[in-house]
Amino acid sequence: VWHPTISYGFYRNKDITEPFDEPPLFYYGADEYTGDKLSKVSDEVMELKRVLLARYPNLHLDALHHVREWMERSYGDDIGDKTNIYTMLRTNKGYRGLTHPMREVQVDGKTKYLPNFKYRYFTEYIPMGLVVTRGIAELAGVPTPHMDDVILWCQEMLGKEYIVDGK
Repeated sequence: VWHPTISYGFYRNKDITEPFDEPPLFYYGADEYTGDKLSKVSDEVMELKRVLLARYPNLHLDALHHVREWMERSYGDDIGDKTNIYTMLRTNKGYRGLTHPMREVQVDGKTKYLPNFKYRYFTEYIPMGLVVTRGIAELAGVPTPHMDDVILWCQEMLGKEYIVDGK
């Protein structure tokens, strides 16, 4: 859920045809909306886990955690501010300096940068991650409005259709 949701949050209101002077920061570039959206998508995954375990108690889903818990366990004191997902993304020493996947373009003899939507964050994590999770959620009757927002935006960037008419 991480990379597609953070990408969605960052680019959602931007003109993706307007080149950047330098690659934008990925985690440190997240805004409050993005942190909140990432938490809500993770909430949907946790609800799916709860529903599946209620129906199939022998499923082994112990490795599936909310993004907040995962970050706290994985990075601990390297996170400067644990107030919420937004602050955790922007103050995690392990994320410092990491940028969005970009492709170089020449504009008036200068190197500029455009988003690389052919990167694995989109070409792998959408069809083999979020779409599969979303499909399981649909079968289980778990609504995923926040995940749907991310998938719908990503499918537009990819020129694909995964969700059509809400299905």
